[in-house]
Amino acid sequence: MADLTLSNVHKSYGKVDVIHGIDMSIASGEFCVFVGPSGCGKSTLLRMIAGLEEITAGDIAMDGVVVNQIPAAQRGLAMVFQSYALYPHMSVKQNMSFGLENLNMPKAEIETRVGEAARMLQIEPLMARKPGQLSGGQRQRIAIGRAVVREPKIFLFDEPLSNLDAELRVAMRAEIADLHARLGNTMIYVTHDQVEAMTMADKIAVLRDGRVEQFGKPLDLFNRPANRFVAGFIGSPSMNFIQGVVQSGKVILDNGAEQALNDSYATSDGQRVELGIRAGDLTTTDARGIHANVIGVEQLGSESYLYCRSSRDEPLTVHQRGQTTATKGDNISLALNTDAMHLFDLESGQSCFDVLSVQSST
Repeated sequence: MADLTLSNVHKSYGKVDVIHGIDMSIASGEFCVFVGPSGCGKSTLLRMIAGLEEITAGDIAMDGVVVNQIPAAQRGLAMVFQSYALYPHMSVKQNMSFGLENLNMPKAEIETRVGEAARMLQIEPLMARKPGQLSGGQRQRIAIGRAVVREPKIFLFDEPLSNLDAELRVAMRAEIADLHARLGNTMIYVTHDQVEAMTMADKIAVLRDGRVEQFGKPLDLFNRPANRFVAGFIGSPSMNFIQGVVQSGKVILDNGAEQALNDSYATSDGQRVELGIRAGDLTTTDARGIHANVIGVEQLGSESYLYCRSSRDEPLTVHQRGQTTATKGDNISLALNTDAMHLFDLESGQSCFDVLSVQSST
């Protein structure tokens, strides 16, 4: 196991900057997930940690030792790729042994490590097969096994489940989480899927355009997103946003509704804001609320989703337990859970949540 520290890390290709001064500390034994949309720099950052990409500026340190100039093979890391990267002409056992043989490890030690990894990953019956005889999930287990036998200080995963179908992705998420629990190694995992991030991570780094928008525990990001981007990216379905203006301790929404504010928000009169509310915190009401027109309904039996448009044509998603009587074309009124709402400055996108105010009241 090892801890990892990134200090003002930059990456440029010529005049194009792709990573902009990232600072981050990952403790020994943590499972950290880099998440963000395609092109945000998460895979580039992982490859820099691995030593497969040179850094332009800053330092990467493992257990306090700067590794900028240490070759990838000597950093004590193991990487699992999206493409599996298995040798098609070799058996499963040969694929798992190959890296250790290149290190001139004694055959007895190789046999021991490969055997233990095979038992751990339940792939013993597959050891004589070639990759072409395996399913996608089996190939991914082999790729993970090849990393396990190296006994690395840190595991690196680069979107390892993106080639699998939805059901198999769920099963493999659980297997990787169990592997982390058994081994206790530091793991860094790259994905564009925020559900993977939420279900697997001890810590999440949300990236956008080569910058870390927020870094913290999954539920901290969900409950207190630092800005509108994180709020919209973390959580499924995405958070709803309604524009308005702050006036006399209220948000006067552009669709005509009003919402009182408590002392948890630092705002000023006349400030343009966006009120954020998750789908499960919106409910239909007979009272006056947020007017919405239903444009689609999904009945899933035990739960329902209403897809609506506000009077200002803002998209709104409502998640209800059980079944609904609402149908496409209905005009409905919506109430929100005031304890679960978020407020963001319209211009900067930053959260209006006042940490100091909340701390002083507790």
